[in-house]
Amino acid sequence: MKRFSVLLTVLLAGSLLFSHMALRAQEAEANYNEAKVPRYTLPEALVCLDGSAVADSQQWFARRRPEILKLFRDQVYGHAPGRPEDVSYRVVESGEAFDGLAVRKQVEIKLRQGGKKLSVGLLLYIPTERGKTGAPAILGLNFAGNHTLSDDPAIILNTNWMRPRKDSGIVDNRATEAARGTSSSRWPLETILRRGYAVASAYYGDIDPDFDDGFRNGVHALFDKRGGGGQRAADAWGSIGTWAWGLSRIMDYLETDSDIDHARVAVLGHSRLGKTSLWAGAQDQRFAMVISNNSGCGGAALSRRAFGETVARINESFPHWFCENFRQYDGRENSLPVDQHLLLSLIAPRPVYVASAEDDRWADPRGEFLALKNADPVYFLLSGDTLAAAAMPQVNQPVIGRMSYHLRSGGHDVTAYDWDKYLQWADRYIGRR
Repeated sequence: MKRFSVLLTVLLAGSLLFSHMALRAQEAEANYNEAKVPRYTLPEALVCLDGSAVADSQQWFARRRPEILKLFRDQVYGHAPGRPEDVSYRVVESGEAFDGLAVRKQVEIKLRQGGKKLSVGLLLYIPTERGKTGAPAILGLNFAGNHTLSDDPAIILNTNWMRPRKDSGIVDNRATEAARGTSSSRWPLETILRRGYAVASAYYGDIDPDFDDGFRNGVHALFDKRGGGGQRAADAWGSIGTWAWGLSRIMDYLETDSDIDHARVAVLGHSRLGKTSLWAGAQDQRFAMVISNNSGCGGAALSRRAFGETVARINESFPHWFCENFRQYDGRENSLPVDQHLLLSLIAPRPVYVASAEDDRWADPRGEFLALKNADPVYFLLSGDTLAAAAMPQVNQPVIGRMSYHLRSGGHDVTAYDWDKYLQWADRYIGRR
């Protein structure tokens, strides 16, 4: 058994390293020439499948919004189940943090379905000074474990599968003390807390490990009824669907915590977790605001532009992220019944922020801007607001409003600049009261 486990680890490491090398090769071959972007026509946000026009908010919420949601579930992200049959919450650790600035709370969320169970570890930092209704919060999944958000020694080390280190070919099956605080630049906790916001985060691998194993681990294992074999449905949820589902399960908990004002929770994500935050916010209207940071293809960027990462490339590199039906649009983006402007439209009239990076051409910054701009008709119908920019803004010239966008200098990351803009924006809509 031990020999088999070692062999499996080696094979998985090799597979992940090969995938990384293949992704680098694809990035080098990608189209970055605007002149080569194919002609395309976007599906109309305010025209129903039967050709009738949406005239008011009632028709949007009763007819068009459910249509669009179903199309994304059928063709892109897959259908997720509802809440599991049994959920329990347990505070496993709490204490003062950052010299009294905040209270730290670590919660075990235990999910049970059909005799199977899964635990998700939630890390919460809550400002000591908060209003009577609790603190507004920013919720986001993390890539490498809760212990990487801060060097706080009280944060519990994760014992689940860890993402491999880039280019190493090594699968990190256990977290180490050396990893504490290694993602802190992406999570400026004290800055956020001083602004009056709580921070809630969980490791995305607790929900579903990020590799292709035939959808038999993580949350998939709780709901998979195939037993020893059988074919998955072509519209069954992929990993982005599971991570989004997990964000909603965390929101379920936040609704029970009196330290958090659950009516003022923003959901945030970067890269693949930016795709996740958009899909979570599109489905779950309990999220008051939605933030997409460098989410690219399958996130905020228009698929039809086929610029940088394409549908075919993302399905080849990450076959577990989307539903099987999405593969039929490899190289056939114009055949998609949806595009990402419709995903952003599903968030309306709630505030949405899409952020791009100048050097992150793989994520197609222009495609991200154009998707947001093409969500204008729905936002105008429901709130009277539109994106306050007729053309893509210059670098480091943010456009802030109910629909917000910025293109910052630099590459694929979450930076202090991003957080400064997000917090300024959040102050308008969910800040201290």
